[in-house]
Amino acid sequence: KHVLSCSFHYKPPLLDFAGLPYPSSTHFPFVPRIYRRQITASSSSSSAAAMACVPNSSMTLLFVEMGVGYDQHGQDVTSAAMRACKNAISSNSIPAFRRGSIPGVSFEQMKLQIKLGVPRPLHHTLDLEKVKSVFPYGRISNVEVVDGGLICSSGVEVEEMGDKNDDCYIVNAAVYVGY
Repeated sequence: KHVLSCSFHYKPPLLDFAGLPYPSSTHFPFVPRIYRRQITASSSSSSAAAMACVPNSSMTLLFVEMGVGYDQHGQDVTSAAMRACKNAISSNSIPAFRRGSIPGVSFEQMKLQIKLGVPRPLHHTLDLEKVKSVFPYGRISNVEVVDGGLICSSGVEVEEMGDKNDDCYIVNAAVYVGY
């Protein structure tokens, strides 16, 4: 059985959010959501703990970027996916790879794994090569498309913008960066 521990030494409050006594420092459900990603499973092997956090354990995970993209007019899920990926990477800078801040790791060793939440009826229309073109550097080792996102009404159909109906496509992206 794995014991859950926080790699950043999170000290839980004495009471949970309902005012009940806090059961233990390793009780996972009461850890605030923003810290849950940093929790790893402890075991005799440190690599086993690292693998629990990485969707594809062929890389050492450094961080995860998340984004959302919309296509309100034109009903193009690829455009929505590209926007989700751009949104995920647009607020970050990764100088560690260029500056050699990670001992023994060069810029050329940067790996990316992409996970896209796309509405199921649209999976077959997604152009993954176009989505991959969004990333300026890093070797994309895996792209996973899962059921997710949303099809909703944009509230208006604009034929001049290529609309076939008033559908708006929403795609979620998680970009895993490591080496």
